[in-house]
Amino acid sequence: MLCTVRDAGEYIAALPETVHDQPAWQAALEALLLVVERGGPVMLAEIGIMRALNRGMAEPGPRRKRAKAYRVIG
Repeated sequence: MLCTVRDAGEYIAALPETVHDQPAWQAALEALLLVVERGGPVMLAEIGIMRALNRGMAEPGPRRKRAKAYRVIG
């Protein structure tokens, strides 16, 4: 469980180099550095890390709602 920004940084640093060099992890690392160095929004780093952790999972498509049935009252 990653509780602090430091935990997240150590987790990313401990990844194998083949995983660490993937674009999703590079984006997460850049977001983390933005938070640490420039006081950016922490939510940005959270989203980046969550997307990198879930990179192999399929994203759900748009939900289709059933069309409402209307009656003509005459």
